[in-house]
Amino acid sequence: MPLTLRLALRDWDYMTPLVLGDVSSPKLDIKVDRVGTLLSHVGKSDSYDAAEMSFSRYTQLRIDGDESVVGIPNFIMRGFRHRCIVTTKDSKLRELGDLAGKRIGVTGWRDSGNTWTRAAVRREGVGVEDAMWYAGRLTEAHPIVDRLDGFGRAGRIEAAPGERPMVELLKEGVLDAIFTPFMPDGYFASGSPFRQLLSDFRGAERRYFDEVGYVPGMHLIGIKSEIAAEHPWVIEELSRLIDESQRMWLSKRRKYAETTPFMFDELLKCAAELPEGWDASGFAPNRKMIADFAGELHAQGILPRLMTPEELFPLDIDGRPVAAAA
Repeated sequence: MPLTLRLALRDWDYMTPLVLGDVSSPKLDIKVDRVGTLLSHVGKSDSYDAAEMSFSRYTQLRIDGDESVVGIPNFIMRGFRHRCIVTTKDSKLRELGDLAGKRIGVTGWRDSGNTWTRAAVRREGVGVEDAMWYAGRLTEAHPIVDRLDGFGRAGRIEAAPGERPMVELLKEGVLDAIFTPFMPDGYFASGSPFRQLLSDFRGAERRYFDEVGYVPGMHLIGIKSEIAAEHPWVIEELSRLIDESQRMWLSKRRKYAETTPFMFDELLKCAAELPEGWDASGFAPNRKMIADFAGELHAQGILPRLMTPEELFPLDIDGRPVAAAA
């Protein structure tokens, strides 16, 4: 009898084979729920045994001594951040360094993606203290919630004025730029008033990869520690299925690339410009990225002390302690 595992995930395309059952295991019966919003704390959930979770939120659990969730170093959301900085088409901002002294909107202060974007900007000499920051909802369709998460500072990090949508504030010139990985409706239309800050963000991202050696990871899989302890094999099996789903989807994507014009060219460029294994799961291939992220969280004042990769991920994708795996 296979173990049933209730898993909450966002709609990442490469999870499709897993969701449809094209990828399966005789040991593990995975029940996937597609969620639009990440769980606040899978360790306290009555509905799920494992879930996609923010890398930043996971580090907060670890530093707080909350060991009810163990993170699997399988980063199911990765992405370069240079493309996630948006401004208006008539803006004079062209380089990351131009953000010094500007008013920047973020959709959540300690969100993993925004942490990585600030890291990219910090590499160009613009730190947290060098700009004015506002946290708020991207559009009218998004809810008004606390996006400062306790990190607000008057005159430096504040809520968006009047809790108004940041796209409106950007159009009106109240904000100079917005950090967001998810573009608002109409962004891709020819008449959109917005553009990426960097005209050649792809070139900037390639240079970034050449310098750091990784594509930043934002989300990972967290599993209840009690389940991992009772069934030590479950981490390895779950990670294997996720990796297999990704491989199967990439193969299908390359075969059916005609669904999106120019996608074939993009797939060729990605294969040529990124080395094989750039998205490998596991502790060792991701140790530098994990260490850099922990360093950024500390440098940006989100974590009170620097955490080591081994503190953050006590278990590898095979379920063994990382010290033993090393």
